[in-house]
Amino acid sequence: MKFDCEKVGLEFFDTAPTCHRATKEIAATPEQIFAVLLDADSWVKWAMPITGVDWTSGFPIEVGSTRTVHMKGGLIGYEEFIAYEHGRRMAFRFNEVSKDGVQAFAEDYQVTELSPGRCRIEWTMAMKTARDGSGIGAKVSGRVMSFMVNYMLGRFRKLVESNPTLAEVKS
Repeated sequence: MKFDCEKVGLEFFDTAPTCHRATKEIAATPEQIFAVLLDADSWVKWAMPITGVDWTSGFPIEVGSTRTVHMKGGLIGYEEFIAYEHGRRMAFRFNEVSKDGVQAFAEDYQVTELSPGRCRIEWTMAMKTARDGSGIGAKVSGRVMSFMVNYMLGRFRKLVESNPTLAEVKS
């Protein structure tokens, strides 16, 4: 069974009820960073909830490209790319999910080259769930999510820096 999500645009990163952001500097080129972002097998190595990624549209990636992401707990996200500039930015949203409760979800990855072989990556995760986000539980879970986003981006950095030729660049 699939449940529809709101088909949000880039403005959602400024208006979402819940946003988590992390930034890291990486000793890599934009090409090396995007090689890892485009490699389906790499996601399970740094984003712990993800158990599999299937590209459902071919390369090159562009706005409108799609993929399916499988996560722990049986959640499946059916994604569509809402921004794509190779080496600079990729953003996607959930169009549908396999479990009820996610009203809207999107992620944005922006890469800025700081110097040859050194970049900054900024990751924003934005969401709207069926819960209203008030109360102590929401405050605690929000802090945990922010910690986890930062932790996972650190794992991403280590993966990129440990193997700069991890994936064939697909542009």
